[in-house]
Amino acid sequence: MLSIFFLLWIILNGRITLELVLLGILIAAAVFLFACTAFGYSLKRELDVLKNLPLIVLYLLNLMREIIVASLHVIRLILSPARKPEPVLIEFDSGLPTEFQNVVLANSITLTPGTVTVELQGDHFTVHCLIPEFADGIGESSFVRLLRRIHM
Repeated sequence: MLSIFFLLWIILNGRITLELVLLGILIAAAVFLFACTAFGYSLKRELDVLKNLPLIVLYLLNLMREIIVASLHVIRLILSPARKPEPVLIEFDSGLPTEFQNVVLANSITLTPGTVTVELQGDHFTVHCLIPEFADGIGESSFVRLLRRIHM
């Protein structure tokens, strides 16, 4: 994080001089210390993120794929004269241990067309789906499987 703050300083200044580099190191360090004290940021957390970076990238790629696939299903549902939405509310427990993982799952469900997370309490979800087929296997989706492997 410290290096990101320093790089941002250099990029925003647009030039590199000894004075700017030294001042940038001081300002980046001050912002880093502020982030540590005000937001509970820690080097351990940063190391956890770096350790899980491949899984996080895989999760984001999976999320994009699911958004595209769900978008195509919703378009087909909308354009089909024979098929009408049959909204359902489903409830399931994700089994994910941390609040962070559950919030990421709730946001991923909401970002995916055709589904909206209505309520989240602990690891218990209430999800609105346009048609019952969208609810199939949602508790054991690829989102849940990948989030179980990410430990932060």
